[in-house]
Amino acid sequence: MKKLLTLALALVLCLSLAACGGSKETPAQTEKPAETPAETTVLNVAASATPHAEILEVCVPILAEQGIDLKINVYGDYVVPNTAVEEGAEDANYFQHVPYLDNFNAENGTHLVSVAGVHIEPMGIYAGKTASLEELADGASVAVPNDVTNEARALLLLEAQGLIKLSDDAGLDATPNDIVENPKNLTFTELEAAMVPNALTEVDIAVINVNYALEAGFNPVEDALAIEDADSPYVNILVVKEGNENNPAVQALVEALHSEDVRDFINEKYAGAVVPAF
Repeated sequence: MKKLLTLALALVLCLSLAACGGSKETPAQTEKPAETPAETTVLNVAASATPHAEILEVCVPILAEQGIDLKINVYGDYVVPNTAVEEGAEDANYFQHVPYLDNFNAENGTHLVSVAGVHIEPMGIYAGKTASLEELADGASVAVPNDVTNEARALLLLEAQGLIKLSDDAGLDATPNDIVENPKNLTFTELEAAMVPNALTEVDIAVINVNYALEAGFNPVEDALAIEDADSPYVNILVVKEGNENNPAVQALVEALHSEDVRDFINEKYAGAVVPAF
């Protein structure tokens, strides 16, 4: 009887150990399958160095959180960034305002569209050989950008200071030929916008776009002899080729450019020389 009881207990113990061994999970069973890395989207954006590329830098970490790698490619002119977007070498650009874009499309047959307004850069008049507008002598020289919209904008700013008067129908296509009153007999040197700051030592005054003024080391608020009002209609825009407006990465960039981080950066860094337009 005792032998039978001992044998039964031994059998129960073996079955119990077997059950425990069967329930044990192997390392392979407990490890979670490796997650597939999320695919990164690259977004190439052409920009002027200042302030556009600097503003875009604020967007880099914002977009990185969404799996978008923002590549900022700096250009030193106002033509190649547009042709690069038209040809697909760049996904977007950020350097121009609507009047310039409209004129560029009309002259070059391109198909570029604005997807968002970001900021305004008030154009300013800067001293060259003459220290103030009041000191301008008869026949004083003035350097202005030579592209259609920025030249007109420069002339309108000079008109606002009472230095010239343009014909009533000149509008945004104004050139020096549209000047109907020139009491100081100002002479005009028309240059590529990027080259205007370099001409300051050769002219009495120059009308300079803010981005090039900043690059030249000027503080437009403090150094300009006169500056456009902050409500200037020349809002700088993010541009893509027609048909790409709803690209998810582009729309994510629009949202980032309109963020409070970007607004705070513009206000703190440029102190009125660049004004948020959102």
